[in-house]
Amino acid sequence: MKWPGSLQARLALGLSLLLAIVWLVTAWATATVLRGEMNEVFDSTLEETAQRILPLAVLDILGREELGISQRVATLRRHEEFFTYIVRDDQGRVLLRSHGAEDGVFPHFEGLGFHQTATHRLYYDAALQGTITIAIAEPLSHRAEVAREALAGLALPLIVVIPLSLLGLLVIVRRGLRPVHRFNTALSTRGAADLTPVISDELPSEITLVAQTVNELLARLRRTLDAERSFAANAAHELRTPIAAALAQTQRLIAETNDPATGERATDIEAALKRLNRLAEKLMQLARAEGGRLRTGIAMDIRPVLRMIVAELDASGRSITFEAPVDPVLSDIDPDAFAILSRNLIENALKHGAEKMLVRVILTDDGMFRVVNDGPPVPLDVLERLTARFERGQTISSGSGLGLAIAKAVADGAQGTLTLHSPAVGQADGFEAVFQLPKSDHV
Repeated sequence: MKWPGSLQARLALGLSLLLAIVWLVTAWATATVLRGEMNEVFDSTLEETAQRILPLAVLDILGREELGISQRVATLRRHEEFFTYIVRDDQGRVLLRSHGAEDGVFPHFEGLGFHQTATHRLYYDAALQGTITIAIAEPLSHRAEVAREALAGLALPLIVVIPLSLLGLLVIVRRGLRPVHRFNTALSTRGAADLTPVISDELPSEITLVAQTVNELLARLRRTLDAERSFAANAAHELRTPIAAALAQTQRLIAETNDPATGERATDIEAALKRLNRLAEKLMQLARAEGGRLRTGIAMDIRPVLRMIVAELDASGRSITFEAPVDPVLSDIDPDAFAILSRNLIENALKHGAEKMLVRVILTDDGMFRVVNDGPPVPLDVLERLTARFERGQTISSGSGLGLAIAKAVADGAQGTLTLHSPAVGQADGFEAVFQLPKSDHV
């Protein structure tokens, strides 16, 4: 038997089985005791019946004109006869018998008291100094039938009791486990953006220890992530000043040197420093994205933020088409976080899209933000890895491999969804990033 996976189902089923077993054992013990008591009652009835019938039979026999004549007692109406009897003389002749008595059931008189054959329980008694004897017989099947009926009467309620008890136990266990379900629901909402302790005041004492351990684990995880994010943000921030200084000195060297070799080397250093500066900026954005608190709780129009990002990137020389609805598009996503996400998605499209082709930026009424660029399709196995850190597709364009990872971190932290498509939806090629803005509960 395979036990169910649910704890409440296991408890209900286990307790119901235990109740059924206890009931059956109790019924069997009760039936055993009852069988002994019934045997005593039936034996007493046999003895009392013999003692009542024998004097009447003696008077009837003595009053006959002819001795040794066998007579069967007539019945007034048909009925089931559980007790039958035979009256004999000292020569073994049957003088009187009940209407259902059969001679083969009654062995000859062997002494006063109880006797038992394979099929009947008998009681013998005698009168007139043993010259007249009576034998009362009861079928053993009658006693067995009464015992079976008593046992069935004790066991049959299980048909009603077990389903009702199972249903009742399910209700009781389910109500008892409600705090556990609430704890599980609260815990399932926790993520990198929310590692606060889960309230466990209502939990049973057996689960409270587990809840405390989970909250301690969340606290350690929060401290670890905070330390990692703080290090990344601080390191990136501290690198900006020396990088800027080194870049300024390199650019001054390029302007002042007349040596072509020195100028070429300085130009290479300038390019490397610019890449390092962009990497530091991306690391700061990643730390911001993973730092949580990406929802303000207050809905606002995000179109101005997107217009600003598009205008800034469009000034770089690559054409961007922008489509947005006339009416405001409301969301409680943090404007800075949305700016980071949109900038990275658009920059990714500009870097890796086909040259001289437009990048399409689309915002719909229902809060769907799409960035589409043309180019060769990205293989599926590569597409699934693009949101990992420092993962770059099959491209020769420069980049840190962090743009889509940052966008994915913002989407997860804001409880939005980011999906990538290649080919773009409705096209034979191209690449499309789709971000569904989270909706505020307080619009």
